[in-house]
Parts: sequence; structure tokens; C-alpha cells
Amino acid sequence: MIPIRERSKYNVGRDASGRTYDDIVFDSAMEMKYYRDVVLPGLESGDIVKFERQKPYTLQPKFTHGNVKVRAIVYVADFYIVYSDGREVVIDIKGAADSLAKCKRKLFWYTHPEVDYIWLTYVLKYGGWVDWDEANQRRRAERKMRMEHKEEEDNGEE
Repeated sequence: MIPIRERSKYNVGRDASGRTYDDIVFDSAMEMKYYRDVVLPGLESGDIVKFERQKPYTLQPKFTHGNVKVRAIVYVADFYIVYSDGREVVIDIKGAADSLAKCKRKLFWYTHPEVDYIWLTYVLKYGGWVDWDEANQRRRAERKMRMEHKEEEDNGEE
């Protein structure tokens, strides 16, 4: 476990060796894995024709409220990808999503409804890269089944 004082705002340690590839330091090892295992092979095969990392999207412009200047709310996407068929996708790589991430996703959907915006996570037992919401639904269903099975065992049922 990383000592608290050595963590960043995003709970990432200062040692970037586990999240660096092609001299690019990624925000997480999972983001680096997506770049290495999906983006680069897609570029080589021609399935991906363009990509950008850390592309900013304004969710709320800056404004003034009385005498107070309020900064814009900006979401920075992990990946913006254009596929050979012309499809454009904004991808955010998620391990766990906190309440701020969920709020920004809602704002993104509201302010950019035309953009195909997805959260992905890597779960080996589900086949690798999967939709974050789907993975969460499957985890909840598995947890529910385990709890029901445990209750049956505790009640002497089998």
C-alpha cells in the first residue's frame, strides 16, 4: 500500500515506472494497458485512424456570480478515438468511480449528447475490456448470488 503522503490527488503513487510506456506517463496502469493493448494495435491495423490523449471538454463555461469569478468545469477524457469507419468515441478508463466522476459523466452526457462517451474497465474473468456499467452489474449479481447461497448454507439448506 502506498503511504498517504506519497499519493496524488488521484490516489496514484509518485513512482511512474508501472504506468509509463513509450516514454508516456499515464494517470494509471490500466490506462497505459489500454493504450498499449488496444490503441497501438488499432493504429497499426488501421482500425483506428486518429487518437488523442487527455482531450479537454468544457462541461460548464466560466462565469461571474456577483463579485465572484467561477472557473469553468472541464472534464479531461482519457482517450478520444476516431475509427476507420468514421465513428468517434470518447473513452474513460475506470477502475472505481467516485461520486465526482459520476457527476461529471452526467454533465458530459448533458452538455455533449452527440458524443459517444463510454467508461471501460479491465476484468479478466469477463474477457478483458468491458463496459464499466456492465462489469458493475455483473459484480452486483455475483455478490447477490454469493449472499443468497451463504444464507441458504446458514439456514441448513443446500
